[in-house]
Amino acid sequence: MTKGRKNGLYGGISAELSALMRTGWADTERRDLTLSEQAPYAARRRAALSARFTGERLVIPSGNLKVRSNDDTYPFRPYSGYVHMTGDQARDGALVLEPRSDGGHDAYCYQLPRDGRDSDEFWTGPTAELWMGRRRSLAESERVLGLPCRDVRTAAEDLAAGPAVRTRIVRGHDPALEAAVTTDEERDAELEEALDDLRLVKDEWELAEMRKAVDSTVRGFVDVVRELSAAIASSERWIEGTFFRRARLEGNAVGYGTICAAGEHATIMHWTENDGPVRPGDLLLLDAGVETRTLYTADVTRTLPISGTFTPLQRTVYDAVYEAQEAGMAAVKPGAHYRDFHEAAQRSLTARLVEWGFIDGPVDRAYELGLQRRFTMAGTGHMLGLDVHDCARARTEGYVDALLEPGMVLTVEPGLYVQPDDLTVPKEWRGIGVRIEDDVVVTDSGHENLSAGLPRSADDVEAWMAEFAG
Repeated sequence: MTKGRKNGLYGGISAELSALMRTGWADTERRDLTLSEQAPYAARRRAALSARFTGERLVIPSGNLKVRSNDDTYPFRPYSGYVHMTGDQARDGALVLEPRSDGGHDAYCYQLPRDGRDSDEFWTGPTAELWMGRRRSLAESERVLGLPCRDVRTAAEDLAAGPAVRTRIVRGHDPALEAAVTTDEERDAELEEALDDLRLVKDEWELAEMRKAVDSTVRGFVDVVRELSAAIASSERWIEGTFFRRARLEGNAVGYGTICAAGEHATIMHWTENDGPVRPGDLLLLDAGVETRTLYTADVTRTLPISGTFTPLQRTVYDAVYEAQEAGMAAVKPGAHYRDFHEAAQRSLTARLVEWGFIDGPVDRAYELGLQRRFTMAGTGHMLGLDVHDCARARTEGYVDALLEPGMVLTVEPGLYVQPDDLTVPKEWRGIGVRIEDDVVVTDSGHENLSAGLPRSADDVEAWMAEFAG
């Protein structure tokens, strides 16, 4: 379907219709907008980025719409590095840091401006506001972002005609801007790496957003437990929809595809089909996170007995995971190696697997050979923030090989997954999957569990669920 057909324009536009559409519109310029709370923090982040790339032009696009089907697009979600550096979420934008002779940079933001009512573009063009909703004007964006803003439709031409300086661009988000500059792929990757490095330690504003995300997520889990009886009568999708309602009500959306895994689906790490039955007697593994309207996300997992009470065997597995999480969280403190919490949790699980006879010991040998991974599958956590797996392209020496610092936010999420077709274990163990995941911020004295509002121990989980039994 062409844009014209989508807009109902099967024929031409008469002069009379064009004239009618261009007249009679109120002035809707927002003169009441003020600087956003995030703007001063974004300015400091840009200064830190500038200091890493003296004398170089940096281009950080927000990204473009992506087609889902025909002329329907996916909901737009901007590139996280752009959001972090600007506080902006507009599509088709770009932050440019232009080098100055004194070694610093001038920052400005390209934006798609509002459609003027003096042409037919505002109701027939490819970005027609009348169809897609009002955008901020460039002047409005300047007041909100604290940045000079320019018309993005001239960005490619401006960059191509700019001074001949070394330029870096974050690739994969805006083909038109990439085509307008001459860069080196390796140097461009270093820019993306630096942007992720700068998100490793959260500032106070970011930590407040993380608390909002986690608090909303806790309320979403409460919603799910309240509606478990309805899920039993339908499927995992009732649970997914219940949590999504909270995410949309209090935030932007979910921060990633919600995992609603009942029964043996809990052994699938990234089960997102969410179309299976919810049966009393089984476990429900719910891995979900609310993304705030500023795009910071929580990432929390609880494994719940659907009937409200763990069976003895389910409790055995659950307690082993809880014990491992306790060991992992105890290792989260400033000055500790990032890998310490993973090692502590994995060694704990390895000991249980050797004790149960699922893998051959002794424990140290089994751990060194990685034998526990048949049942633990994944690592024990990751950084968290604007992305659910935040800072994924940061330097290894600044992330997985680094020491923990106050302000880092990470998940601690050990799990055990006994596959339903695993013939190496007794039949009654097969199909049991348990994960417990919390969001933790490193503090000056240790750590704070941001998601402590949700119970973790088996006894506390059962007592909590009993509050909603009816």
